[in-house]
Amino acid sequence: MTSTVAFASTAPELTDEDFRRVAELTRQTAGINLQQGKEGLVRARLSRRLRALGLTSFGDYLSLVSSSSSSAELKEMVDALTTNKTSFFREPQHFDYLRQTLLPAHVAAGTAPRIWSAGCSTGEEPVTLAVVLHECLPETLLFRSRILATDISARVLDRAREARYPAEQLAELPRDMVRRHFVPAPGGATWQVAGQLRRMIHFARLNLMGEWPMRGPFDAIFCRNVMIYFDKPTQARLVRRFWDMLSPDGYLFVGHSESLTGLDHAFDYVQPAVYRKEDAQ
Repeated sequence: MTSTVAFASTAPELTDEDFRRVAELTRQTAGINLQQGKEGLVRARLSRRLRALGLTSFGDYLSLVSSSSSSAELKEMVDALTTNKTSFFREPQHFDYLRQTLLPAHVAAGTAPRIWSAGCSTGEEPVTLAVVLHECLPETLLFRSRILATDISARVLDRAREARYPAEQLAELPRDMVRRHFVPAPGGATWQVAGQLRRMIHFARLNLMGEWPMRGPFDAIFCRNVMIYFDKPTQARLVRRFWDMLSPDGYLFVGHSESLTGLDHAFDYVQPAVYRKEDAQ
């Protein structure tokens, strides 16, 4: 604790111009809207990068990031500024909707769902989706179902691919669910997601502001608690791209702190934070 305080007290000064340049680079690269009031967060998180690189000023750091050969460090900067907060069955109403409406429709039609977790963080959301699919679909559909899980942060994707979680993180899940879908990892302090679930999920790094190499359509897109970091024009562009990636009657799930209100879009409102593409326009 002492060493942390000592480092914080000697961290380089972040000038208004430094913050403006960081905010502009972050907006251009990842769409993230760093507003005034976030100076302390930027200074704390990027000071670690300065220390790792042996730099003593944010000006020098930004010169490195802005140089033509610094694309790797630009990714590191965006990664450091990305907030990654998630949990299993977060906002459970969405998974209830899957169980009660979306998946029964697939069972009736005999079709295997394709779901995209956009902004998957350390993997709890796509793992939860895999659990729900395992518990709701017959084997004939389950083996053909796929979950794409993407995030801009290579750091959190490494943890997601490892699919290992502390025992206390699973404490709120029903014990029989844990026994069915997780196995104790060596040492006893962590649990590994079972192989049949991991095989359903494909993890990939993706910047939502860049090109999307994957091919649709998806039956559902989960992009929850991601768009709160974007300004309204960026949100509108992203929502229109999601529309194009969804199948007819596909669903878009956003966070409960988010809404499509005020955006130009063609989705129909279903319930809080759930929207439906009624037809292919």
